[in-house]
Amino acid sequence: MTTIAELPPGFADKVLSAQSTFRSVMDAMARPGSVQRIVPTAGTPHTMMRGTAAIALTLFDHDTPLWLDACMAQNSDVVKWLRFHTGAPVVQDTSIASFALIGDGALLPPLERFALGTSEYPDRSTTLILQVDSLGAGRSFELRGPGIDGAATLQASIKPFDLFERLRFNEPLFPRGLDVVLVADDAVVAIPRTTRVANKGS
Repeated sequence: MTTIAELPPGFADKVLSAQSTFRSVMDAMARPGSVQRIVPTAGTPHTMMRGTAAIALTLFDHDTPLWLDACMAQNSDVVKWLRFHTGAPVVQDTSIASFALIGDGALLPPLERFALGTSEYPDRSTTLILQVDSLGAGRSFELRGPGIDGAATLQASIKPFDLFERLRFNEPLFPRGLDVVLVADDAVVAIPRTTRVANKGS
């Protein structure tokens, strides 16, 4: 069993690192499909990428219920690390989660099970943080929507293979819906609920 003292550390400089990570995530949200880098480093438990750890340290707190997929939840060090460094309560019910950490996209539950917000409070929805194999190689996707001048192209290697097809359920829900942050090591790409994604072929 890992003791608290043996857990990987958080940010060396909490304030500056959190500000930098927050800026990277906001830039990613403002420019969907653009690859942003997360510079601050933190110790990461096994199964958690550097970018995921930095986002967790920046965005999670005791007011953000957190759902973990089996890949994350089965690692007791991940759960301990998150509780110790963020205080975020880990919940079993996807429909009340502010964030969902997906270590293995093949295990992604049906998206309709997550919190979708309400017409009055569309921000009360789950943000999915999904670890992927690559955000610079793989299939090509075309993105359109607010924050994109015309169309943007994203190359990514993602599981589940049909993630963007699944996300089409967002379209009729607006302003409700899910936002997704893709993480590959220290790279992040945001797919807000207003973004439409189509395959560009292989």
